[in-house]
Amino acid sequence: MSDTPIAPPVAGISYEAGKPLFDLQANQGQLAALAGSPPPGPRWFTDAIAKTPEERFVVVKDARIHYLRWGDATKPGVLLVHGNAAHACWWSFIAPFLTGDYHVAAMDLSGMGDSDWRASDGDQPAYTMALFADEMLAVMKDAGMFAAAKPPVIVAHSFGGFVAMKAAADYGDRLTGIVIIDSPVNPPLRGESVRRSADHKPRPHNVYPSLAAALARFRLMPPQICENLFLLDWVARRSLKEVATANGDVGFTWKFDPAIWRHFSIGDTALLLKETRCRVAVFRGAHSVLMPPRVGDYIFDLLDRAAPVVEIPEAQHHIMLDQPLALVAALRALLADWEHSVATRRMAPFAGP
Repeated sequence: MSDTPIAPPVAGISYEAGKPLFDLQANQGQLAALAGSPPPGPRWFTDAIAKTPEERFVVVKDARIHYLRWGDATKPGVLLVHGNAAHACWWSFIAPFLTGDYHVAAMDLSGMGDSDWRASDGDQPAYTMALFADEMLAVMKDAGMFAAAKPPVIVAHSFGGFVAMKAAADYGDRLTGIVIIDSPVNPPLRGESVRRSADHKPRPHNVYPSLAAALARFRLMPPQICENLFLLDWVARRSLKEVATANGDVGFTWKFDPAIWRHFSIGDTALLLKETRCRVAVFRGAHSVLMPPRVGDYIFDLLDRAAPVVEIPEAQHHIMLDQPLALVAALRALLADWEHSVATRRMAPFAGP
């Protein structure tokens, strides 16, 4: 989500260690033309972001994990989780629409957003799928979501969706379900076999002399045009932090840890999905390059054709930026259905720790 577009290895998509998953053809993003000025947004957006969340931290294995919280803590919980190199504020304009019926939190996974970076220990990965899943559980516990009358739901985008699958496989008995948003669990023949990211040599982020210069370099991964510039600007500004430059001036750089994917393994995502032990729903963008219809069909089969795979019209991969209100409507309808319906999919048995 920046000019450092190293993507995590995803099974079934070609990946060469240390190289971007997608080639970027331009050095400037859509926000360059605005020269640092925020574009105006519609009333629904300004009303949503005006509902300021409570900001909290919880410590997980020596790292402070940052999250935002909206709504009544006695209501059923919904945890919102971002994608690769993103942050909790990708959900700031979605969460308020869910608080009528739910207690909502949005978190920063470690190494991203305002959560701490983790130190590497030699050849051992600093970040793992199990650790990210534990962070999800810790946030839900700290927010009081396990004390509600019904177990919480995790709603997670892109890479966060894979972590939600891991949480549902390990802790599914503590969840109502997970909603996976455009997280491609790919058929075996789609693309080339994937390499581990063990040889990925992280490069330090660039430091930009001004906020406008940094915003100009913000681009989405995979590359796409976003028609809602007010949303693109919102998430871009919150992807940056102030730092001191070499000459002592104030500069701007990206918040996420460029070393996240060193020695990282995402594992077998198809197996992970089949091992989930709670309800599962899948949303895909109608024009997503990562989740074309055949990938949705494959996921539907993996879930025994007994879990919904919902297409969001006119959306690409970044559904909350492309079609935010359609996403809200789809989430409201799904969560309302889960309040009274019974799951028909057979859950994976618990294998124990």
